Amino acid sequence: MKIPPGPGADRPFDAVLCDVDNVIRFYDSGRVAELERQAGLPEGGTAEVAFAPEVDLPLMRGEITLGQWVESIVAALAGRVPPERARELGRALAASPFRADARVVALLRRVRAAGVPLVLVTNATVRLEDDLAEMGLTGLADHVVSSARLGVVKPDPKIYEIAASLAGAAFERCLFVDDTVENVEAAVALGMTGVHFRGPDDLRAALGPLPALG
Repeated sequence: MKIPPGPGADRPFDAVLCDVDNVIRFYDSGRVAELERQAGLPEGGTAEVAFAPEVDLPLMRGEITLGQWVESIVAALAGRVPPERARELGRALAASPFRADARVVALLRRVRAAGVPLVLVTNATVRLEDDLAEMGLTGLADHVVSSARLGVVKPDPKIYEIAASLAGAAFERCLFVDDTVENVEAAVALGMTGVHFRGPDDLRAALGPLPALG
């Protein structure tokens, strides 16, 4: 999904607002999958209950700790696996290793090199800042807008408004990148250019018009 910029602009947008998970950061679920096989659960079963809105949103809004989130997973898996096995699964999911996609990071660094503000806009836990540091990305963006710090999650318009304000850009001059269609649609509804991220090529194509990226 992509909405072209308005005519007559010196550049296609004045700010890039970018999601983190499944755009910049990717998780390794191998350990969780192994534990699921041992427990007789289908692969992905733990994530299915862990990321259900009633379990996940309190964590993303900063209302509960990771430990409390794990206990919510245990409760959601009740009757399917014993509590201690469910707790092991929840803890493994919470501790899943992750990595940054170097291709996406390189593209985003070139955004700032082109003089365009970059804001990370993400539904994340209060651990986000430490996670960015672990990936060597503390200074990647001009600003980081985290749901856990604000108590507001995408696709609530408020989080987009805060991000655009920090970037100093009008909605219609913002490029918004996210892997979730619902979040992209919310940005487009506000007047932003929306890009549904499925891989680095989507981001590269959207950034192509920038002078430093051509």
